[in-house]
Amino acid sequence: MRTEAAPTTGTKTTRFATALMDILDRVEYRRVNLSELTDPVFKLRYDAYRREDFIPANADEIASDDLDTVPNGMCYGIYIDGQLVSSLRLHHLTAEHRHSPSMTAYADILHPMLDKGMHFVDPSRFTADRDAALAFPALPFLTLRLAAMACEYFVPDYCLSSIRQEHAAFYKRVFASQEWAGERFLGGGLKFPVRLYAASYTAIRDNVADRFPFFMSTPEEREKMFGDNPDAHFLGLIQPTARAAALSEQRFAPEAAE
Repeated sequence: MRTEAAPTTGTKTTRFATALMDILDRVEYRRVNLSELTDPVFKLRYDAYRREDFIPANADEIASDDLDTVPNGMCYGIYIDGQLVSSLRLHHLTAEHRHSPSMTAYADILHPMLDKGMHFVDPSRFTADRDAALAFPALPFLTLRLAAMACEYFVPDYCLSSIRQEHAAFYKRVFASQEWAGERFLGGGLKFPVRLYAASYTAIRDNVADRFPFFMSTPEEREKMFGDNPDAHFLGLIQPTARAAALSEQRFAPEAAE
């Protein structure tokens, strides 16, 4: 979420948002070098998908596909108290770079939109450690904060979500996502069907920031996460700036939590 040139609201903060902001003090993000298949994120993916029998077993016990190596792809590990707990991959889908998971299933819908100059953020490969998911039920919020930051950085027309139907309620409630297309199968060997949802992030960003201030970030954090200097991405862990960003816009008032 943005911090510059946004109206201040003085919005009352829910106890849920305050609790998430406190957990964020223990969270760090790390951009993954996708050329290094020994990175623990690939094992995390593998374990998560094997638990559900979504991919076949392999001797290397890693989950990777061709979309990990395209120039518009990026991947992140999320850490709590120094332990890897989840991961998310993102693609910035443009007319020049047309590779992303949603394109493997919905190219007939997305190609014409890209031809018109539209562009999208396409999150995928959201996987989590089983024990961490039980210990931190709000882990999806901490993980999808990356998608919110990517939307603020790239300012796409829409944030796409090719998701299983059982997850749709979350995306509709949090991001006001709307269904664009029905069930199809993604590339990459995953065995489950998905539906294509999309959220107009520029239309909902202020409402999201008011309700979920932990999605917010400073320009400095977003530059570290998504900036053009590739060497800088892999130097270490990135500290969240949600608290500072939300306080600067008066979108976080823990003393008035409801």
